[in-house]
Amino acid sequence: MALTSTFTSLNLPVNNVEQSKAFFIGLGFELNPQFPDNEKSVAIVIGDNLQVMLLTKELLKSLTQKETVDTEKYAQMTIALAFESREKVDEIVNTAVSLGGKSYEEPEDYGFMYHWAFEDLDGHMWAINYMNTEPAQGQG
Repeated sequence: MALTSTFTSLNLPVNNVEQSKAFFIGLGFELNPQFPDNEKSVAIVIGDNLQVMLLTKELLKSLTQKETVDTEKYAQMTIALAFESREKVDEIVNTAVSLGGKSYEEPEDYGFMYHWAFEDLDGHMWAINYMNTEPAQGQG
């Protein structure tokens, strides 16, 4: 059997935990009550068995002993999430922009996948996708 995680938590550095928390709650995500919610960190549930921990840069540095990435210059990763429809993708990106995020590029339609992206308040890149799996299921 392949190695698989039973729970995944991504740690992202943020400038202001309260502002970032409000941003992600405004998008419709919920807090994970099992993890601390304070001025240094908060856990946001973004999927089944998947969360993002928003940590102050100082807290993350204490855990890694490394400097955080300057998101104005560098992309360390893109967090890609899939949702149930093209309309939901548009809604999420438009809501992110209304909450202070930035849309990243224009929406792209590949037929089997619809994609649009945004940067959150701290410049982290989120790829929001809709995957149409029906045509792939019909092929043998």
